[in-house]
Amino acid sequence: MSDLRFDPARLDGTRVTQRRLLVATLTLLLVGPAVLLMADLHWRTGMDNWKILHLVLFAVLFSLVAFGAVQAVIGWFCRMGGGDRQRILKSLGPEDEEAPLDAPTAIVMPVFNEDTSRIMEGLRVIYRSLEATGRLDSFDFFILSDTTNPNRWVEEESAWVALTRQLGARGRMFYRKRRVNLNKKAGNLADFCRRWGKRYRYMVVLDADSIMSGEAIVKLVRLMERNPGAGIIQTVPRLVNGETIFARLQQFASRLYGPVFAAGLNYWQQGEANYWGHNAIIRVAPFIEHCSLPELPGVEPFGGRILSHDYVEAALMRRAGWSVWLAVDLEGSYEECPGNLIDFAKRDRRWLQGNLQHAWLVTARGLHAANRLHLALGILAYLASPLWLAFLVVSTVIAWRYAATGLSPLPIDSFARYLRMGFHAQALLLLFGTLGLLFLPKLLALFDLARRRGAAAEFGGWPRVIGGAVAETFVFTLIAPVLMLFHSKFIVVTLAGRGVAWVAQRRGADGDPEWREAILTHASHTLIGIGWGGLALWINPAFAAWMSPILLGLALSIPVSLVTGQLGAGRFVQRRRLFLVPEETSPPPELARLARNLEACRRHVQPLPELAPDYGLMQAVLDPYVNAVHLALLREREQSQASASEERFATLRAKLLREGPGALSARDKVALMLDSDSMAALHRDLWSQPAEGLAAWWRTAIRAYNVLAPAPQTALYR
Repeated sequence: MSDLRFDPARLDGTRVTQRRLLVATLTLLLVGPAVLLMADLHWRTGMDNWKILHLVLFAVLFSLVAFGAVQAVIGWFCRMGGGDRQRILKSLGPEDEEAPLDAPTAIVMPVFNEDTSRIMEGLRVIYRSLEATGRLDSFDFFILSDTTNPNRWVEEESAWVALTRQLGARGRMFYRKRRVNLNKKAGNLADFCRRWGKRYRYMVVLDADSIMSGEAIVKLVRLMERNPGAGIIQTVPRLVNGETIFARLQQFASRLYGPVFAAGLNYWQQGEANYWGHNAIIRVAPFIEHCSLPELPGVEPFGGRILSHDYVEAALMRRAGWSVWLAVDLEGSYEECPGNLIDFAKRDRRWLQGNLQHAWLVTARGLHAANRLHLALGILAYLASPLWLAFLVVSTVIAWRYAATGLSPLPIDSFARYLRMGFHAQALLLLFGTLGLLFLPKLLALFDLARRRGAAAEFGGWPRVIGGAVAETFVFTLIAPVLMLFHSKFIVVTLAGRGVAWVAQRRGADGDPEWREAILTHASHTLIGIGWGGLALWINPAFAAWMSPILLGLALSIPVSLVTGQLGAGRFVQRRRLFLVPEETSPPPELARLARNLEACRRHVQPLPELAPDYGLMQAVLDPYVNAVHLALLREREQSQASASEERFATLRAKLLREGPGALSARDKVALMLDSDSMAALHRDLWSQPAEGLAAWWRTAIRAYNVLAPAPQTALYR
C-alpha cells in the first residue's frame, strides 16, 4: 500500500498548474459562447450604453455560475474515479494509525455569549470521544471566553468547574475570561497563543457549535505529523441538529451536494486551500510567527481591525511557505447553522464587512495567486448580490424601453444566423443554458448518490431524496432574492461608513423568529416585490413571467421567513422524516450523546422571571460556591488602582445591595464583577446585613435560594 500513498511534500507544481488551467479553460469555454449570445441579442435590437452595462453584468455573473458548475463537474469525475489521489488523507499509511501520539495539542473553543449548556455538553462529548481513542493524554482543552453577558459569564465559570470535576479533567480543561475583548475572535485566539501557545505543537480550533469525534481529531494530528510542511488542515464540517425547516434544508443541501463541490475544490486548490476559522488544526509555531493580523489603514468599516481573519491567516501561512490543505473526506466533523432567514442574514452582515475589508489585501505583497483568488472570490460572494440586483434593474429598463419604442429586432447580420434560430429562440437558449448550469451540480450530486450502493437509504430513500431536492430548490429560489436585497443593503450601509456590532449568534432551539421582527424586516422586500411585479406586468407579460421567481420570493418574504424559521413547523417536518441526512438515520455516537445530554439540561428548573435578567450576578454574589469560583478566576486589583477606585466601588456596592441590580447600569455591574475585592465584600455584606437593609429583589433572591439551590448547568450524563 505504501506505493499508493500521496506525499504532499513532492507535489508537482506543474501538475497543479495544469489542473488550474483546466478549470479556467472549461469556465471560459462556457462563458464565451454565453456572452456572445447575449451580445448578439443586444446587437439585433441596437446596442447602446444600457445594453453594454447589461452585457458586462451578465458576463461577471455568468462567470461565477460557470465556475461553480465546472468545480462540480470536476468533483463528480474525481469521485467517479474512486477519488482524487492527491488528497491529504491519502498521505497516511497503515503504520501511522498505530504510531505513538506524543504531539502536545490544544483544543480551543472561543465563545461569546453562547448557550452555556451547549458549550459544555459539546466539550463533554469531544472529551469522552477522545478518551475512547486512548490518546487523551496528548490533548488539553481551553474555553476562551469573550462573554459580556454577566449571566452567561457566571454560568460558564460554574459549569466549567462542574464539568471538570465530572470528567476528572483537572489540569486538562481550562477556562479563561478576557477582561477586554480586543479584536474579537481573532484577538481571542491571539491572546491564547501569546499566553500558552508555546506549550503546544498544534491547536484544533472549534466554534461554540462545533462537534468533532475523537478519531477525527487524532487523525488530524497524525496528518500534521506525517506532513511537516503543512501549516493548516481544514476539515469540511457537516451541518447537523437543524430543528427548523430553514436549518434542515441547509443541512440537507450541504450533505447532498457538498461532497461533489468539495472534491472539485480540492482538485484545484491542493496545498493552497482556505481556512474557515473552525474545525481545523493549526501548527502553532508558524501561526504565531507569521499570522499576526495587520491593522488596515483608516477606520471601520474598511479599515481598522480585520473582522474575517481566517482567509487572511491562510494567506499569511502560505506566504511563509507552509501549505494549507482541505481534508475533503475526513469523517467526524460537525457544526450547526442559523435556524431562520433573519439570523442567517445577521451572520452574513458580519461576514460581508469582513470580506469587503479584504479588498485592501488582494494586491498585498508576497501573497500567492491562489490566496489572492480566495480573497477576491470571498468579496465577489457578496458583491454578486448588488450586481445581480443591478442586472435585474437594467433588464427592466431595457424591457421598458423596448416596449415603449415598439421596435422589433433589426434585420441585420448577426451571430445567430449561423445557428439558424430566431430572436426568441436564441433568448430561450440563453435562459435554459443558464438554468442548466445552475441545476447541473444538483443533478451530478444525485448521480453521485446513485453510484454509491445504499447511499440513498441514508437520506430516507429515493422518494425523500428527490422530494427533498425539489423542495430545497423551490424554497431557496424564493429566499435567494431576499438575500440579494439583504446583501445589497448591507454593502450600501458599509460603504456609508457604518460598522457592524459583533452580536451573539442564536443557535439551535434558542427560539422562533418574532412576528414583529419578521414583518418590519421584510416589509420593504414585500413592497418591492409587489411594486416591481406590477411594473413588469405593465411593461410586458412575458417579461413579468421571466421575473416571476424573483418577484414571488420578495412578495412572499414574510410568510416564507416565518414558516421556515418556526420550531414547530421544523419539528413537524422532522417527525415525518423529511429532509433527512445520514447523521439522523444513523447518528454518530457523539451526536447521539450530545442530544441526550442537552435534553437533560433543558429539564433544569429555570429562575424566577423577576430574577432572570440578573441571575448570573445574583449567583456570583449570593451562592458561596459560585462566589468562590468567580473570585478564584479574577485577577487581583493592582495596588496603584486600589485607592483611586475603592471609593467608587464602595458606592456601587452599597447601591446594589440597597436598591437592587436595576439601579446600576450594565457597565457598572460588569465593573463590580471584574473586581475581586468588591465581589468578596458583596458576598460578605449580603449574608451579614439584616433583611430590612436589602432591596426587595435581594430578599426574593435569598428566599428562592433557600428553597432551591441553583441548578447545575451541565447534565449528569457521561
